[in-house]
Amino acid sequence: MVVYWLWLTTRKGLGREGLLTVLDCFDTPERAYYGRREDYEDLPLSPEAREALLDKSLDGAKRILDDCDRLGIEVMTLQDARYPQRLRQIAQPPAVLYIKGRVFRFDEEAAIGIVGSRSPAQVSQVRAERFSMGLTSRGALVVTGIAQGIDSSAIRGALMAGGPVVSLLAGGADIPYPRQSQDLYHDVAAVGALVSEYPPGTPHRGEHFKPRNRIISGLTLGVLAVECERDSGTMLTVNHALEQGREVYAVPIGLEERCARGTNWLIKRKLAKLVEDERDILEELWEHCPDKLTWRPALSPEQRAARQTDKPQEHSQEKPPPRQPVISRQEQRERFTDDQTELLAALAKRELNADELVEKTQIPARRVLTALTMLQVDGAVEERPGRRFRALVELEGFNK
Repeated sequence: MVVYWLWLTTRKGLGREGLLTVLDCFDTPERAYYGRREDYEDLPLSPEAREALLDKSLDGAKRILDDCDRLGIEVMTLQDARYPQRLRQIAQPPAVLYIKGRVFRFDEEAAIGIVGSRSPAQVSQVRAERFSMGLTSRGALVVTGIAQGIDSSAIRGALMAGGPVVSLLAGGADIPYPRQSQDLYHDVAAVGALVSEYPPGTPHRGEHFKPRNRIISGLTLGVLAVECERDSGTMLTVNHALEQGREVYAVPIGLEERCARGTNWLIKRKLAKLVEDERDILEELWEHCPDKLTWRPALSPEQRAARQTDKPQEHSQEKPPPRQPVISRQEQRERFTDDQTELLAALAKRELNADELVEKTQIPARRVLTALTMLQVDGAVEERPGRRFRALVELEGFNK
């Protein structure tokens, strides 16, 4: 039940890491709610968090639900089937999302984050607006913050293109912030979505902005940095995107300009792809979500010929896929953890996403994601389109 999620996420002293620790132990917030003092004692939590878990009052959680009903705010939890798979797979997914406006199926969207300085050069504001307008008009979904500067320019560009836009907030979805962006706040709520991991009434605090950035990148296929310094909130979002396996794009800026430091550094270090207009991004978004975009890549005669050659002929005999290496039982014990072995067994002869692996193995989601990451590093698993995973090895005894 949603009320138990709200109870758990409002425990003082628990924090995101503590919350995931509790979920790893109890699997669901409801089971955690019915835990006893001795059940919490062995968990690596602060004394304040343990005491908060002993407070079984649901009054605060019910007030939040009442506020959401009154304000027209949707509540989505990690247990919800609509919860974005993209977001579920990041290191610390928000346990609850509060959404004012449209509820998007983010996994099906050609979503692109646009981020940058709060005090950008005029040319960067124009570029952000132009990129956002071009992407939105061709079917992409822009995800950004709502601060002054690049965020606001990206929102305006999406609205001018007549499309929706998503803004991530660092406070309650019912509180316009900053005051200068009140008009944009209402416009976004009307045609797109305002998203937060904080319940209604939560003030926008400085310490909320850094964790918010992981959600911007987590909901998207990639992030465009329009302008930033080397040490900035934008760079934090870029770092999250890199850790989450998202694409990073950057707009090159003249070397004499101060605002060039961050984006040019990303390009120089090959951490970001240089983009000159929205088509550079659309080419890659099209590979993931061709049905969402009205734009189509222009193929050269050589590319068209290559694609025609690649098409299977009617009477050609398909070659069987190459046989995967078989890992002996002894090597399994030495090379893989128990979780990794279970996941490889579940992936034998089939591709599954993280949710399906959790359901099939009954391993907590956080451990599944950790094990999948290590298996990919080891070269035993690869990620396929649609965030599905395939084993690159067979386990002796599990190859039926």
